[in-house]
Amino acid sequence: MRKLLVLGAGALMLSGCAGGGTSAPSAPVAAAASPAILTAVAFVDVAGSAALYAVEAAKLAQGRSRDPQVRALAALQGANGEGIGGQLSYAGRRVNALPDNVMTPQHEAMLEALRTASDFDATYVAQQQELVPVMRLFHQDYAVRGGSATLRPVAEFSAEKLAEQLRALDALKD
Repeated sequence: MRKLLVLGAGALMLSGCAGGGTSAPSAPVAAAASPAILTAVAFVDVAGSAALYAVEAAKLAQGRSRDPQVRALAALQGANGEGIGGQLSYAGRRVNALPDNVMTPQHEAMLEALRTASDFDATYVAQQQELVPVMRLFHQDYAVRGGSATLRPVAEFSAEKLAEQLRALDALKD
């Protein structure tokens, strides 16, 4: 069962996750998405795109949300996205896999959905509830089975930061 979840998470990440933030991924990639067989470049591309989305979405939330809990989540998300991006850049240099500071089309679509959302807070929270658990699993699995010994600690760090965001998301439900 865990292997199936991991394959699904990898497929979601390589497809960049859902395009509007509230629906299922549009076209999952084949089972080759398992982090155990991701190249360093593919891992950095997906993780870097998600980190960039996190930073940009957090900026939007800081400007548009009037809910203090959502703004607190955004502050955490932005700081974590910057931290993950920095770690990816540092470690990526060592394996010739620098993040290119470009979002996947799916992450860009999620950001556009946020920009145009009539109910910003609901859209923002729904996107985080969809993306954060999948990214945490993606990083957690790469930390254990990833192909680059240099990037595995980055994935472990990222999984911990995303677990922190999950706890903040859960607190919003209370």
